[in-house]
Amino acid sequence: MHKTYLVTGSAGFIGFHLAKRLLNEGHHVIGFDNLNPYYSTALKKARNDLLLQHSNYCFYFGDLCDKPLIEEIFKQHHFHSVFHLAAQAGVRYSLTNPEVYLKSNVDGTLNILEACRQLNSKAHLFIASSSSVYGLSQNYPFQEEDSADRPVALYGATKRANELMAHSYSHLFGLRTTLLRFFTVYGPWGRPDMALFRFVSAVLKDEQIEVYNHGDMIRDFTYIDDIADGILGLEAARNNPTLPLYDVFNIGSSQPKTLMEFIKAIEKSLNKQAKLRFVPFQAGDIYKTYADVTKIQKTCSYSPKFSIEKGITSFVQWYLNIFLHLHLEQKCDVDATKSDVNAQDIFNKI
Repeated sequence: MHKTYLVTGSAGFIGFHLAKRLLNEGHHVIGFDNLNPYYSTALKKARNDLLLQHSNYCFYFGDLCDKPLIEEIFKQHHFHSVFHLAAQAGVRYSLTNPEVYLKSNVDGTLNILEACRQLNSKAHLFIASSSSVYGLSQNYPFQEEDSADRPVALYGATKRANELMAHSYSHLFGLRTTLLRFFTVYGPWGRPDMALFRFVSAVLKDEQIEVYNHGDMIRDFTYIDDIADGILGLEAARNNPTLPLYDVFNIGSSQPKTLMEFIKAIEKSLNKQAKLRFVPFQAGDIYKTYADVTKIQKTCSYSPKFSIEKGITSFVQWYLNIFLHLHLEQKCDVDATKSDVNAQDIFNKI
């Protein structure tokens, strides 16, 4: 049976892929995004244009903090599930522009919770969280039951706040909520500020790559298709009314790789050696992420299919054959950490 879903952040990386999967399965998708200029809006518009080719896709341009608009969307559509993926992304950007994160990630999420509670209380609400909530934890691999009260950057703190907000709404109002802790997502149509995008661009241009902590970093890199599989698997499994109203799940590969292994895979895929510049550990970073995926495996038979080599090869093919072909590179600053994006410009759009 075809259903109607809301995907906030539908022009973003994960939101785009999830919306595309739902549309390909014949469902109706209501997309919502403010096309925030944290990174180039050209890439976001290109993603959204692809979704608009589907007759079952309806897009609303707007802001999470526009409560009347959120309420109107919920009045116009009855959602089977709501995938709240919109958020101000980026760890390092939060060090200098904290206000943006509170408005988007906290105030905006509150509006979604309120709309679900008041206007569509039977909808299952899925909220994007992050491995950043584990912060200083060194209990590897990270388990959902581990303490998550020591985030090292405001981004992680806002995501932990989302988890606690959702728990209170489930407890007080019987709202079914599922929190999704994503681990270092990468793949085609990804964010230009992420390492894979920046590294591939730099290698092709014979530019230096900044390698943080002198290469001594470990990440649980997770391919976007595996992320989408996890989300949809949980959506099917968690609609069982006998399960707890609130729950939290890691979605990762559970195969952490060092930063140097990651770079080696890029060099192999491009058949070109990277120029490296080793730099110190950055404030707000986490040394190691490693997801325990036992819980999601038991819940919906989640099984990541992409090795880091396979995933990077897929990204490189997209970058060379689509990204460059569409001349998106000329419109994107692929190093958002060095961009001249004005925080006030983003704040004004929230």
